[in-house]
Amino acid sequence: MVATHNGRPSRRSYPGLVALRCLIVDDNPGFLHAARALLEHEGIRVVGVAVSGTEAVRCAADLRPDVTLLDIDLGGDSGFDVARQLVDDPLIDPGQIILVSAYSEDEFFDLIEASPAIGFLRKPALSAGAIEGLLRAAGDAH
Repeated sequence: MVATHNGRPSRRSYPGLVALRCLIVDDNPGFLHAARALLEHEGIRVVGVAVSGTEAVRCAADLRPDVTLLDIDLGGDSGFDVARQLVDDPLIDPGQIILVSAYSEDEFFDLIEASPAIGFLRKPALSAGAIEGLLRAAGDAH
């Protein structure tokens, strides 16, 4: 787990994980299903899933999640490019972005640091506690 301080300042507070609304963006249906089940079991409300950059932009604009989990490799789309697109559009509020990957953060360290994401999680480490930890490190959780 790597935290950065690149996310934009949040206009939201997070009184507890029960209220945390999450969008998951990943091109792997198996991961989407498993991540949704895990996070919902741990008290996070998954408000949507997306399988591409285009769908992520639409969902973030429609759903306004508190946090967006964004896969670094979306098949034909770069998660880094999608993250930049989400934060650069003033009509979209993706909440805080957390990049995820099955690969180690060492392979993407410079790109993660340069991204607008507040941090990175390896997919096997994904949990409500890990998300809360990154939000807390970014100054958004109580």
